[in-house]
Amino acid sequence: MTSAERAEPSLLYRTGRACARRPWLVTGVWLIVLLAVVGADRAWGGRYEDDFALPGTSVQTGADLLDAHAGPEARGVAAKVVLHVEQRGGPGLTGHRDQVEAAHRRLAGLPGVIAVTGPLSAPGALTQDGRTGYYTVRFDSDPARFDPSYLDRVDAAVAPLRAGGVTVEYGAPLGALAAPTGAGRASEAIGVVTAVVVLLLGFGSVAAAAFPLASAVVGLVAGLAALGLFAAGFDFAAVSPTLAVMMGLGVGLDYSLFLVTRHRRLLRELPDPSDAAGRTVATSGRAVLVAALTVTAALAGLFASGVGFIGMLGVAAGTTVLTGALAALTLTPALLGLAGRRIDRFRVRTPVDEPDGDGDVWHRWAAVVGRRPWTFLLLGTAVLAVLAVPALSMRLGHVDAGASPPGSTERRAYDLVARDFGPGANGPVTVVVTTDKAGTTATGRAALSRDLHQALTRTPGVASASPPAPTPDGALLVSTVLPAGAPQDRTTADLLHRLTDETLPDALGPHHATGYVTGPAAAQQTFRDVLADRLPLVVGLVVAAAFVLLLAVFRSPLVAAKAALLNLLSIGASFGVVVAVFQWGWGSSLLGVDGTVPVESYVPMMMFAIVFGLSMDYEVFLLARIREHWLDGSDDRAAVAAGLASTARVITCAALIMTSVFLAFLLSPNPVVKMLALGLGVSVVLDATVVRLLLVPASMTLLGRANWWIPAWLDRLLPHLDAEGAHPARPARPEARS
Repeated sequence: MTSAERAEPSLLYRTGRACARRPWLVTGVWLIVLLAVVGADRAWGGRYEDDFALPGTSVQTGADLLDAHAGPEARGVAAKVVLHVEQRGGPGLTGHRDQVEAAHRRLAGLPGVIAVTGPLSAPGALTQDGRTGYYTVRFDSDPARFDPSYLDRVDAAVAPLRAGGVTVEYGAPLGALAAPTGAGRASEAIGVVTAVVVLLLGFGSVAAAAFPLASAVVGLVAGLAALGLFAAGFDFAAVSPTLAVMMGLGVGLDYSLFLVTRHRRLLRELPDPSDAAGRTVATSGRAVLVAALTVTAALAGLFASGVGFIGMLGVAAGTTVLTGALAALTLTPALLGLAGRRIDRFRVRTPVDEPDGDGDVWHRWAAVVGRRPWTFLLLGTAVLAVLAVPALSMRLGHVDAGASPPGSTERRAYDLVARDFGPGANGPVTVVVTTDKAGTTATGRAALSRDLHQALTRTPGVASASPPAPTPDGALLVSTVLPAGAPQDRTTADLLHRLTDETLPDALGPHHATGYVTGPAAAQQTFRDVLADRLPLVVGLVVAAAFVLLLAVFRSPLVAAKAALLNLLSIGASFGVVVAVFQWGWGSSLLGVDGTVPVESYVPMMMFAIVFGLSMDYEVFLLARIREHWLDGSDDRAAVAAGLASTARVITCAALIMTSVFLAFLLSPNPVVKMLALGLGVSVVLDATVVRLLLVPASMTLLGRANWWIPAWLDRLLPHLDAEGAHPARPARPEARS
């Protein structure tokens, strides 16, 4: 029995033992809680919408001015309904005037529609040959969040056009309602099936496979229901539940599996299963708790971005991480208590848990690394560095409908508009100018309008600009600018900066007027700029928080610093793979992405927080066992080998499961979800292989006794939180202090 297991009972020990001794009570409480939160979510749960504000920015001020002064044709969320006539040389859409006007009236009468402008009445909405045009339909909220059945009403509204031979396509965000559903459920099913196969083959025991699955699913469902209740009072992005499922299912399986494996090992030494469950929670359970808190702290760091949209994504993921950890620490020992010593009664092969002795392959591997630590340290670092090279050319932007599957209606609408109206028509920019300081005379305002229009049309990168038109109350002048490039192009980003920094100040200064650049394209660019400016702050806070937590747990400045550094290398490599696939296009077609796209503006920040937290999971699991063996008297190399061997099977299986969960979400039609899925999946693979098998043992071998060195003053200052679950009063080995 290890020294950690001889320690006085801790709170975690008592919790695990109590859950194992009262399994029916614990499972009953979980069932009641589950039914209550799911029922409450069904009754009062909120909705998820991509609605975020950027207070204090030009784009937000311009949008607020439009809401206050413009008519309904400039408010709400706009979507194009694109019309096209294939026949050349004919009258085009004007030959279908009756159907066009009838569809116009029907669209305007749909629920949620606040205004419609048509191709035969709105300037610039019909091509010169008359074959392609579009309605601009404005909704009171994002139509992508409507029930998919809403599209049936839209189909009925445009049915006369289609009956007359006119092609009708729905642009984003309305077209998103036509996207195939069920990809999320398929991804979840793939993750669960893979978990069953890996657990059965890896451990041989049916219970060892069933208990982690049961705990993870219960924690996930409870977390999603709680998230739905949070959404009733707070704004969460549409991708929030998907992100929550990815995180909750992956870490929930990992945490419970780690406990089940340790429990089955302890059953060989302890006669009482409830005592084994208590010691499992006191030792491995503390590592689970530290890992969950590290992930949550990393996700909480997203609030440093200053953008609530991003911070709430962290809340969404953190919610299912915490419920998964809570289920692992309470429901898992209850299930272990129910099984008792019959946990391996049902098996598909001879059950295994942690290896005995030092003759296994993992001890031999640790010995190989220990003989040539510099070689393996440099090799592992080189692998991560090479993979990280593409990240140096990362270009942030917004992935629009141009990256949608080629056969989708929103992609066909996007392509029609880009071909016949120019690529910039898919991302028009609205320029808003206040006229209260421009003089009250008609002459003064006419001069302002003339100078503004000339300045806009002469700006490099502008394809066209409409003459500035006054709002109904005369408080604003509004002009629509079409960029020469597509919304995703770098030239469009340069144009938006040029308009804000040069064109508007130069043109409006003599008139003492103020201008603002707004619209979806401008909002996305501003969003990108804000996140890029705040990313270093988020990185610094997350790294610092993780360093302090690991320092308090493992009581070693070098171990904490090494863990942070290795995780930064792993994250850089994950970023590089995402850039190579999506931005460079290496294999993107295999993932269902047509062409190259920029990296979505919030993906690097989200990936950093998530990957940094997840990377710490396996690091904490491994370091906890290494430190446990070291505290029991093993020398540094022996402790590294024993820790690597004791966690090898469980971390390998956990990594396979989590990778399959993440990569299964590549089935999503959303390119942003694909980016997150690939980045997270790659990070898990790198952490479980390069970091765990090369960098950690090599670096800890080189550091030797310095691994656990801590200044005496710092040891006294830090709170006593031991990852092995030992009693707080247990002293460290004397040679660890100085």
